[in-house]
Amino acid sequence: MQPGLEAIIGLEVHVQLRTRTKLFCACRNAYGAPPNSLTCPVCLGLPGALPALNGEAVRMALLLGAALEARIQPLSTFYRKQYVYPDLPKGYQITQGPVALVEGGILEIPGDPAVRGAEGPLRARIERAHLEEDAGKSSHDQGEAISLVDLNRAGVPLLEIVGAPDLRSPQEASDYLKALHRLVVFLGICDGNLEEGSFRCDANVSVRPAGAAAFGTRVEIKNLNSFRFVKQALAFEIGRQAAALARGEAVVQETRGWDAAAGATRAQRTKEAAMDYRFFPEPDLPPLAVAPEEAAAARAALPELPEARIRRYQGETGLSREEVLTLMQSPAFADCFEAVARTSGQPRAAATWMLGDVSRVLNGRGLDLAGLGLAPESLGELVRLVAEGKVGLGAAREVVFPALLAGEGPAGEIVARKGLALEADPGALAAQVEAVLAAHPDVVAQVRGGRTSLKGFLVGQVLKAGGGKLDPKAVTRALDEVLAKS
Repeated sequence: MQPGLEAIIGLEVHVQLRTRTKLFCACRNAYGAPPNSLTCPVCLGLPGALPALNGEAVRMALLLGAALEARIQPLSTFYRKQYVYPDLPKGYQITQGPVALVEGGILEIPGDPAVRGAEGPLRARIERAHLEEDAGKSSHDQGEAISLVDLNRAGVPLLEIVGAPDLRSPQEASDYLKALHRLVVFLGICDGNLEEGSFRCDANVSVRPAGAAAFGTRVEIKNLNSFRFVKQALAFEIGRQAAALARGEAVVQETRGWDAAAGATRAQRTKEAAMDYRFFPEPDLPPLAVAPEEAAAARAALPELPEARIRRYQGETGLSREEVLTLMQSPAFADCFEAVARTSGQPRAAATWMLGDVSRVLNGRGLDLAGLGLAPESLGELVRLVAEGKVGLGAAREVVFPALLAGEGPAGEIVARKGLALEADPGALAAQVEAVLAAHPDVVAQVRGGRTSLKGFLVGQVLKAGGGKLDPKAVTRALDEVLAKS
């Protein structure tokens, strides 16, 4: 972007809630069923059908509000947002307004140093999070001007989370989206599947002179369903708007879509104003009342939040934030790490195994942790045996770990059965060290003369003589002790 200009970005994120049924009817909330098989008169919008609010969706919204440190409104209302589209059978969408169930809130993300310098974390504001029903899904890839409509998704509960225009770069937008995704997944209120549309984003972006008080003309980029596409679409759109301003042209307020193949945004339609939707109160739903004790119960039910967990992992393991974020790739992966660390008493070694050997097998076999069938306690026992010097790291990785995956029993039993236990007798170890020193008097003389780098050669010779049953750390200690005595 040209010097002297800055981008203003705000994201609207649609989160599908993991309820068993839809927002206003008893139809099952599930992905992948045969088209139009999960429908009823309510979600089809048939005359006379009346909506009934899903209480579980409300509880999930309250949980998110508590996690965002937001205000839980004691009274909020439902409205009809009216527009005509084939996948909206009623001709309107039931949403909340003008007061939402969740108002205000904060989401902390790393600030982008490229635009903020060393300011530190950014506390991005959340304007509101409101409940609404999803529309159906239209498929336009059938050729011959044929489109198909699947209404299984119609009526699925959504939380629309509206962020304030506090973001200043595509990187901050990506970090914000990842942090929000991590939050709703770890809270258990959304499965976070971007490919299935469970978590999708509309991005609002404008460009203005740096430091100006007024915003530029806002453009909305619709239905971005990957973190990479958010960064790419915003980078392109910021450049497009900056170039238009440089030519003296006005930016048109409109809705645009992201064409990933072309690497460009494309105009879709002129941006609607609120009046175009003809909002009015939903006559078939009373106001939603939330008692103080319900809001308090949501706050009490909060688990350890992802950002706090990240900081704890960093303190326990000494890993970078990027490495810890890999440990936090899913609740299952993070929980497995915690169990391995707890069983072994070795958080740093547990993280190394999870990020290394476990991830390598998962990626190589195309599995998730459930498909791998590895009990965390079994891996924790192996990590502990390595730390205690009872089995070598090489044997643990190359023999014991594959045997654990094959279901050959506990780690300790595998080590004993395969004869992998390391020599633990200090006297026997000292004797092997002395034998190696006696066989290499010239190297010993050089070590005593100051060439300490040759100690590695002597350690290697002892390990070789031990046939893989010696602990390198114990050998090094024994070598130092023998050299100090002679």
